[in-house]
Formats: sequence, structure tokens, C-alpha cells
Amino acid sequence: MTSVRMDARGIEIDGRSQVVLCASLFYFRLPREQWRARLDQVRASGYTCVDVYLPWNFHELAPGRWDFEGRRDVAAFLDLAHEVGLSVIARPGPYICSEWDGGALPAWLGLDPELQVRQNEPRFLTQVAAWFDQVLPIVAARQHSAGGPVIMVQLENELDFFDCTDRPGYLTALRDLALGHGITVPLIACAGQGDLYGATGDVTGVVPACNFYPDDQSPHIEAEVRRYRELLAERGQPLLVTETNRRHRTLRRLLISGATLIAPYLQSSGWNFGYTPSTGNWGDPGNFMSHSYDFGGYVSSTGQERIEYAEGQVFARLIDVLGPRLAVATRTAPAVEVSTDFPTSSSIGALELQGGGQLIAVPNLGTVDGTAVVAGVPVQVAAGACPLMPVGLPLDSWSAHTLAFASADLVGATKGVLVFSSAVPVTVVVDDTTVVVAIGERVRAADLELVALPPAEAARLAGVQPDGVLDFAPEPAHEVGAMTTVTSVRRRPAIAPSAAAGTYELPPTLESLGVFRGRGDYSTTVDLTGVDELLVAGAADIVDLAIGGAVRPPLVTYGANRRIDVRDLTGPVPIQATVEIWGHANFDDTRLPALQLGALRGLGTVWKIRAVHDVSALWTVSGHWAGQPAPVRQLGGWSSTRGGERVTYTRLVHSPTIAALLLRDLHEPVFVRINGADPVSVSAENPWVLLPAGSSQVAVTLPHDPSRAGLGTELLTLAPVTGWTCTVQDDELLTAFAVSASPGLTVELPLKLEPGEEAWLDVELAASEIGYVLRFEGTQVRVTAWSGGECIGRVWLGDRPAFSGGDPDVLWIPAGWAGLTLLLRGVGGPTSPELRTLRLEPPTI
Repeated sequence: MTSVRMDARGIEIDGRSQVVLCASLFYFRLPREQWRARLDQVRASGYTCVDVYLPWNFHELAPGRWDFEGRRDVAAFLDLAHEVGLSVIARPGPYICSEWDGGALPAWLGLDPELQVRQNEPRFLTQVAAWFDQVLPIVAARQHSAGGPVIMVQLENELDFFDCTDRPGYLTALRDLALGHGITVPLIACAGQGDLYGATGDVTGVVPACNFYPDDQSPHIEAEVRRYRELLAERGQPLLVTETNRRHRTLRRLLISGATLIAPYLQSSGWNFGYTPSTGNWGDPGNFMSHSYDFGGYVSSTGQERIEYAEGQVFARLIDVLGPRLAVATRTAPAVEVSTDFPTSSSIGALELQGGGQLIAVPNLGTVDGTAVVAGVPVQVAAGACPLMPVGLPLDSWSAHTLAFASADLVGATKGVLVFSSAVPVTVVVDDTTVVVAIGERVRAADLELVALPPAEAARLAGVQPDGVLDFAPEPAHEVGAMTTVTSVRRRPAIAPSAAAGTYELPPTLESLGVFRGRGDYSTTVDLTGVDELLVAGAADIVDLAIGGAVRPPLVTYGANRRIDVRDLTGPVPIQATVEIWGHANFDDTRLPALQLGALRGLGTVWKIRAVHDVSALWTVSGHWAGQPAPVRQLGGWSSTRGGERVTYTRLVHSPTIAALLLRDLHEPVFVRINGADPVSVSAENPWVLLPAGSSQVAVTLPHDPSRAGLGTELLTLAPVTGWTCTVQDDELLTAFAVSASPGLTVELPLKLEPGEEAWLDVELAASEIGYVLRFEGTQVRVTAWSGGECIGRVWLGDRPAFSGGDPDVLWIPAGWAGLTLLLRGVGGPTSPELRTLRLEPPTI
């Protein structure tokens, strides 16, 4: 019977111990037509496994509406992986992160106020069970024990980043659901920040894994990784690195530190098609993911192989040559003394190989070639390299000799021939004979022939024949197309229809209107007599606001409150707002409301600001040695010698209506308690607290900082803007219009628009065998593109918020997809909206 087993020594598949090299490859970020080629590409790199997220909301398009066909046919993808000889680590969530819309949690889950995502909570688990009922039978039928490719199934993803109140209960529930569907391969759960309990709840039957994202230049990688290797070994478990950096120098350092699964995240890049990217929180809170989902992996988004691809092939060849003796190696200290004249690891790592000998990693963290002295032998080490140097290796399978030492990777071996990979000359000691082999040369030592290949050639090494002849795979051929500039397009006379969504007292969320991906329009008329400002609270993602017919610059607030100056308007004034969903949060960031997991999208609430009162003074102080009667100070104005200690300020405030309290000049999060309720965290990114009408006892707790002045505080009395009429356009409606045949008039680029104006453009575009990169140039324009019957993605030209991922100014038309339809929307701002040029470029690295 086939089996996958794990213990402290590593991973054993069908009785054979293995080091598993695994590349992320996501079917949902590639056209189905490219699945086979990308899987073949991963296999040709020497990697033996792919890890695959299975996004819940990619398959459940609306509540109870499932789709596993076409590009969503995950069963076909898993079968293809099996055909090309790759194993699979399946990651069905329910939460996946992956910079994907909502982390794959369906947006409508947020419509149930009692449902608590990623918790041991019945409503959420009922929804998860429905997802698992759909997806786990597909996985179970293709697990290794059933003759398929799946060797592990991951439950959840980096739960240690999330405030789960019952980790053992939650993971137990997920485990039991998986077991109930017949999953027999190992169940794993990854820790994103090293908290093994936080990721797994220490639940029996769930193996913890680690995600490491160190600085590639850090000298301390080995020491950190070894600590986790030792912690897991005490549990009788291997070190599984389920995500890490893509650079193979770092991957070598993980191997030497005891990792038995090495899975760099996103080695094979892809695309965020349509409306699938998330709203993220990298760096400053709030940014959007670009259409190009690329973090520099060994294969670009367009399928081009980068330099790191060859590095992967060399690494894989070394692992293959050493085989099981490396797979069950034990971490140890080097048996010989090592010194370098270049920056290197703070604790050089080594593995004790089964059957004798060691493998020692000597990373050169510098920018120039250097010299290492290993067991008294000076050797060259190329800049940026990390040779895995064999020491005392018996050559039982190939020779009666012992490889006493080699300064480079052993990437090929047969009887009488050893092949090394290096960018600098290789020093080899066979028994007591020392030779230096120049790159490209063959040298004899005893009865062995020693060959040194540069990494680019070693990457193509297909084998060594018994007579010593080296077989090489052919160099890959890269097609290069011509660049074309589009000068004329057809502009449709019509725009996409909208679906009426009703009239409401307050603006509803788009999800409550049935829009989980797409956009909606909100309109009303408000009397602005005597009103100087409006307050927009809770709006997300992108709000194009027109007041009195004038289009304002878009609001991109991620739910934070924004004040809008309307002093130049009076009397009844129309307000129109178009709100686009550019991604639900894939993380959980309490600094901004729309970046919290499960947060909904829409206009939020619009308030008229009736009055503004300064309430910075007359706060009573509790904390340090403040006694009775309580001192009265400005908020944050109490001073003492105890910097960093928490001080609580309280004050009674009164408003005849609902009010908003603004804490100006915040530098760090504080806790606010209203009328004795549980405290809430308030940050500088959204320094507002909503108060009920009447009197409210407000308590603000913050650390004392004697270097900073007190906080300015305002109380804004509010009145809601009501009577909203809504229309919606979800992604399916927009796509249906985009792919429909429509006549149009030819127009020349550049094309100028007014703020808020939309234009639908059609470009006659023949299918290409290698695809097109679309590069847009212009200003104050948002572009959505369709091709091949599907929404490709979106770009924003001109003043825009931060984007993460790949190039934010390009979109991709895959090979074989024909036609191009563009939706342009003019954006308010300092310059007039204009699409200047559209270029069709060949695929690039």
C-alpha cells in the first residue's frame, strides 16, 4: 500500500526517504491552456512537488452556487500534476491569504453579524463544512494513498497571525472534517511567525510547519531555523518549510539547517485575473494588489525562466545525487574548521550524511568572490554563492575512494566520474590527493575523472553515461514578438446597463445588494444649508464622489472617516457615488475598518457635520501616582517621570445627536472605552470613535510619552444623509456586456475624458501564440480589460494608492486569447483624465 509517513528524520514516501523541493503554482492564476506547460516547467526545474491553494470563493460564486468547470476544474489540474510526475500539497483553507480576495473567504460571510470567521463557531464551521463537502472529495480521490499526487493537506493558513480564541477547538473541527472525508495523508498547518501552538493548537494529528521569510543577507538564518528543527524533533516531527524566500542560496541554508520540505512561495508567478486581488496591508496599512502576481520567482508571470531557474536545477541535481543519504541526514556542527574572508553565516551549518561524511554550507553573503579555508585547505567561493561542500564522503556507489573534500556542489556521478558545479575553480581532495579543477576542465585524480561545470551548464546536465560522456538538455528557445502601439480603437456608443437595487434610508453594503465583486452607484439629494462639511465613514474600496455635479478626487480610505468640505454649496444638492470593490481584505488589520477580515464594501454612511466642539481639556487623570481629587489635564497632558506607563483619561461629553470623537495627533494605538463597554483600539490611521446621542463617559488609555504634547480632541455632532437610491453592476453583468458584440465609432488615441465619464473601447486583436503584455500610459484613468470572454484585470493610471505585487501598469492577454475590450473611467484629480498610449509588448522576464 502506498503511504506518506513523517517522523523526526524527515519525509518517507512509499518507504523511500526524500527531501521534497516544492514550488507554488496556482491554477486559479493561470489560463487552463497553460497548466500543462507550467507544470512541465516546474518538473524540468528539478522540483518534485507543487503546493496548491484551493480558494473557496473561486468555486462558490454566490451562496450555494458552485463551479468546478473550465479554469475552476481543480480535479483536472491535480490530474495533470500527477501525469507530469509531480506531488502536490493541497491547501484548501478555508482561509488561504495568498493576497487573494478576502483570503478566499466568501464576502457574504460578513453579512451574518453572528458569524465569526476563523473561529470555533457553529455558523462559520457550518459554512466551512459545506466547502469541504465540495472540495475534499476531489482531494481525497487524488491523494497518494489512492494512487494520486496529493501527499499532504494543509488546514488553515498562518493562523498564528490571527486572534483565534479557541485554537485547539477550531483546528480539531477542521481536522475532523478532513478525516471524515477520508483524508489519510498527513494533515499540516503552517505557522507564519513561528508560533507552533498558534498555528495548530497542538492538536493531535496536525503536523506544524513553518513559513520563514528572512532577510536573504542575514547571517543568522541557520541559527533561527535550527531552533525550530530541534523543537520539532523533540515532538518526533520533521521541519517542514511550507513557505519561504525564492533565492536558492537561502534555500540551501534551510536544507543545511535540517529542513526536509522546502517550499519557496511563488516560484512560478501568475496573474490576478478579474476581480480576484485582495486589499492588503503590507507596509503602511492599505494597498491594492496588481494584476501581475509576481515576487521574483524563478518563472515570471508570462512564463519566462529567470536566472534563479537554473539555480534551482543545480540545487535539485545535488539533492538527487545524494539521495536518501541526504534525506535522512542529521543536523550537526562542521567536523572541520571553517574560516572565510567574506561575510558569511554566524553559525556555519552541516549535515551528517547517512553512511558517512558531511555536507557543509559556506554562504558568501558579500558582493565579491572570496576565499574560505576548510580543514586547512584554501578554496574559492563565488560572490552570492552557497556551495554545499562534501567532506569525508564515501563514494561507495561510484568508486572505492573517499571524497575527502570538495569546494563545490556534487551534481553528477557515475562509476569513475564526478561532476561539480561552480562559478569559480573547484578544489577537490580524493583520499590524500588534492587537485584544482578549472571551470570547463576535466582532471584526473586517482582513477576518477573530475569535471567542473559552470552553473548554467550544470543546470542542463541530464545525466552521466557510463563512459563519462555528459548528456545535456537543449537550451530553451524563447520566442520574442514585436511591440505594437495601438493608435485607433472603436468606442461604443452605449455603456453597460445597471440593475436597480432599491431605495434605502442609509447606504447599504454592496454585498447586501448581491454584489460580491463589482460596483454600485448611490444617489440622493441633501440640503446643505448651513452645512460646512460632510463626514464619510466606512467607505471602501474606491469611491468616486460627485457633489453638486462636481467630481471629487476618489476616496480610497479603507473604511477610515473622511471630512468633505462643502462650504461652497447650499440648498438641495445632488450626491452621486460610484463605489468599486477592488478586493476584500486578505489579512486582519484592526488599524483600518475595511482591512479587517470579513469587512464589507460600499459607501458606508454619509453624515452632515452640524457642529464641532473642542474637547481637548478637562480630562481627569488616573494612573501613576495621580490620586484624589483626580488631576484635570488636557488629553495626554499628564506628565511624570515614568515614560511608557499607561495613563487613563476620562471625561463626560454630551451631544444631542449621534457624534464622532476625533483624537487628533495620535502616534500609536490607544484604547477607548465608552460608557464602561469593552475597550476598542483606535489608531492614527482612523482616529475616530462614534458616540451615541446623549451623555457619554469616555475613557482613553495611552502610554505616557513625556516627549510629546497632549492630544487635540474634537466632538462632531452629526446628522445622517438619507434617502439613497442604488443600482449595481456585478462582475458577471459587466463581463456579459464586455463580451457582447457592439458597433462603435473609430477614435484616435490619445483619448480625453471628463472626471466620472466612462468609455467602452474595442480593439481588434488576433490571438498570439505567446500572448501580449498590455502597457498603458496616461493619467487619471482607471482601466478594466476583457479578452477571451473573461475579465483580465485592472490598472490605475495617474494619482493612485499604493500597489503591491508586480508591475501595476500592465495587463496580460494569454496565448490564444483574442480580442480586447476596455472600460475606461475618468478619475478626478489635478490633471484631466487621458489615455495616451496602449502598447502590445512581447512577454518579458
